[in-house]
Amino acid sequence: QVQLAESGGGSVQAGDSLTLSCAATGSTVRYTMAWFRQAPGKERIFVGGISWDGNGPNYADSLSGRFEISRDNNKETLVLQMNNLKPEDTAVYYCAGRTGRTPSTQTNEFRYWGQGTQGTVSS
Repeated sequence: QVQLAESGGGSVQAGDSLTLSCAATGSTVRYTMAWFRQAPGKERIFVGGISWDGNGPNYADSLSGRFEISRDNNKETLVLQMNNLKPEDTAVYYCAGRTGRTPSTQTNEFRYWGQGTQGTVSS
């Protein structure tokens, strides 16, 4: 059983950066991992994902290259580096995992989820 725990959220100003981390309990070496986010009153949407061997990663088109995902399989950690943040990036950010190496952007294809961490960007 894999458990995921996000950390690193907080409140920043527009243009600032935030680094989110996701720590896994249990091996996620063979898992495809991803970040999703959910703004108030909106659906949870895909941010970016990375395969178990680090291939990819792939990102939502709307992010315009501002976000970067990396993983350290030795430390069972997934990282989301967010730069040049905008108020519309305000959301709860979730880490998710699924077995296999096939990328996915769909929430219903991920079995394991963290509790989420809040990121708030003020203008």
